Amino acid sequence: MHARVQREESVGLLSGICLIVGTMIGSGIFISPKSVLLYSGAVGPCLLIWTACGVLSTLGALCYAELGTMITKSGGEYPYLMEAFGSIVAYLYSWTTIMVLKPSSFAIITLSFAEYASTPFYPGCSPPLIVTKCLAAAAILVITSINCLSVKLASYVQNFFTAAKLLIILVIVVAGIVMLAQGKTENFSNSFDGTTTSFGAIGLAFYNGLWAYDGWNQLNFITEELKNPFRNLPLAIVIGIPLVTVCYVLVNVAYFTVMTTTELLLSPAVAVTFGDRVLYPASWIVPLFVVFSTFGSANGSCFTAGRLVYASGREGHMVKILSYINVKRYTPAPALIFNGVLAIFYTIPADINTLINYFSFAQWFFYGLTALALIVMRFTRKNLDRPVKIPVVLAGIMVLVSCYLVLAPIIDKPELEYLYCTIFIFSGLILYYPFVYRKVNWGRKIMRPITMHLQLLMDVAPPEKTE
Repeated sequence: MHARVQREESVGLLSGICLIVGTMIGSGIFISPKSVLLYSGAVGPCLLIWTACGVLSTLGALCYAELGTMITKSGGEYPYLMEAFGSIVAYLYSWTTIMVLKPSSFAIITLSFAEYASTPFYPGCSPPLIVTKCLAAAAILVITSINCLSVKLASYVQNFFTAAKLLIILVIVVAGIVMLAQGKTENFSNSFDGTTTSFGAIGLAFYNGLWAYDGWNQLNFITEELKNPFRNLPLAIVIGIPLVTVCYVLVNVAYFTVMTTTELLLSPAVAVTFGDRVLYPASWIVPLFVVFSTFGSANGSCFTAGRLVYASGREGHMVKILSYINVKRYTPAPALIFNGVLAIFYTIPADINTLINYFSFAQWFFYGLTALALIVMRFTRKNLDRPVKIPVVLAGIMVLVSCYLVLAPIIDKPELEYLYCTIFIFSGLILYYPFVYRKVNWGRKIMRPITMHLQLLMDVAPPEKTE
């Protein structure tokens, strides 16, 4: 590709680590502590779950390191599922990701952005829902516009906000260490009292913890651009993810130095409460920087949404117009606008927690499939070059954990939502048969004028096939 000639191997080890850390640390660490604690029941298991989530993410990322260096194509899990299980599974993945996962994750992040941005204006109570929903919708519009206007602008925004989020984590951790040094340890005594023993509640605690770690597979979207990927991909993973784990556990420890479990559960915005108690009179910096951090994450989520759509549009798995690129600005405008519109729809009915449980259910289904793809390809694709080769046991553990995470909450507390989610994933097949498999003529006849009108409206054209 022309673009690839300039971009070729531009990302070094440090940038790779920054990308992992910057994408993973988002809104999760500022929202999830409440839900992880709620489902796990006490301080001890809560901290253990945060650590275990980090270990799991590292395992998952190592599986992805083998896959990414073996099949060097962009588009995350898509090419791996295509290679291992064929077209239908890859299509269902792209269908679910484009219709559910990407927009819902965008919606979750902007909702938490809105919650933190509006909390200071409503001291002593939670901001009204209508305010947070409108703010979230406005944020989605602004971020989508930034990404449609220019790639460079979007990456400047990203770099600025990554620095902001690392700074606030550092402030919270240092403040926590100071509090510990002053002997504020009473919340850690008897820290396992009240631990939950419910099979499904622990699964839900993991969902919320792992949501905060989501993004560990980001390097696989840019494998082609890494310098010396065979050394740097595994190294960036082994340095970046444990680093985030340490940050997360320390942030939670810091929270518990000043809040009892009850106070933490009642706080509308955990980090803000922490700031009010520890950093007063400078406590305003916490909500401000959390707003920066969530805004940056939402921008990152929007930034990568275009890549998969482009990859699946190329295979004919998605409506062609979605893989088109703006003629003047070279941004995948149709894909970004589509993602933004869906995200606004997702913000309307749901609250953050339902969205996270939905999202994790579908996401871990595909993470498990991808780990299974690694095991399958050890047998079906023996001849492929594997510069990074991990013990197959790790992929096995990953598959088992994914099964647990997908099934535990359903077995424990069957809700119709999970059924709807599954039905939705498989409903993609209704469209697959006529439009992808049979490539029916009437479908093309309907789409041609629509595509032309949208092309003129958005000033977009198909990307040049310069493979």
